[in-house]
Amino acid sequence: MSEESEVLTQLNPLQRFGQDVRRVRLGRSLTQKQLAKAASYSEAYVSRVEAGLMLPRPSVKFARGCDLAFGTNGLFEEQLRRIDEGDHPSWFVPYLHMEEKAMHIAHFSASLVTGLVQTEQYAYAIFRSSNPRDEDETVRAKAAARVRRRAVFERANPPSLWIVLHEASLLTVVGDRATMRGQLAHLLDVSRSPHIDIQILPFSAGAPAQNAMRPFALLGMADGSSVLYSEGPQGGRLYDSAETVALYRDSYDRLRADALGIVESRAKLMSALEEYRQ
Repeated sequence: MSEESEVLTQLNPLQRFGQDVRRVRLGRSLTQKQLAKAASYSEAYVSRVEAGLMLPRPSVKFARGCDLAFGTNGLFEEQLRRIDEGDHPSWFVPYLHMEEKAMHIAHFSASLVTGLVQTEQYAYAIFRSSNPRDEDETVRAKAAARVRRRAVFERANPPSLWIVLHEASLLTVVGDRATMRGQLAHLLDVSRSPHIDIQILPFSAGAPAQNAMRPFALLGMADGSSVLYSEGPQGGRLYDSAETVALYRDSYDRLRADALGIVESRAKLMSALEEYRQ
C-alpha cells in the first residue's frame, strides 16, 4: 500500500470526500475559486469541504456541482449518498432515500424528539444509550449522520415538515439537562422556519390511537403519492398500501386535532426550556 493510500484509510468519510474533491480538482487544473464558481458556492466553502471541515456534511447541491464541473457523471453525489448510508442501519436506508425526495413530511413521536430536528448532542446521547459497547467514534458518526438529514432543507424547494410531539418527549431527559436545554432551544428555533410546524400533544389529551404508540412518518411525494414509515421492534419499514396510508393519515389528523395549537405549542416548549434552565 502506498503512503498516500495509508493516509487516506486513516481519514473519516468527510475528509476522504474532501480529499477526492481536491485530487480531481487538481487533476482538472482548476483552482478552488473556479470550482466555487462552477458549483455556485463560495471559495471558503470549497476550502472547508476539501479540509473535511464542512459539517454536518457538504450539500447534495455541492456534490452535483462538482460532478458537473468535473464531468464525473454523478460520482460525488453517489459518494455523498454512501457516506449517509454507511452510518444508518440497512432497514432505514429506503426511508432515507424517500425522505430526500419528499415534498411533505409529517412526523409523530411519543417519547423522543423526532430525528430530523434532533441536535447532535441529543442524537449522540440516544445512540450512546442504545449502543453502550460501541466505540465513541462510531457513536459520534451515527449522531453526525442523523444531523446531516437536515440537508433536505437546503433544497431549492425544501419540503414542508409538520411534527407532532407528545409532551413526554419534552420531559424525558436524554443525556443531561444541558443536552435538553440545547434540544428545546433548537426546537424553538426551527419552529420559526416557514417550512416547519411543531405541535405538542399534551398529557391531558389522553392516550393516542393504538397505531400511534410507535413513531411514524407520512411522506408526500411530488407525483401526489404517499408512503408510510413506521418503526417496530426489529426496525422500521415503508408501506405504500393506500389503505394503510389512509389509516395512519386519519390517526395523524386526530393527533393534530388533539394537540395544542402552533402558538400554544411554542409556549409549552418555552415553559419546558425554562424548567431545564432552573
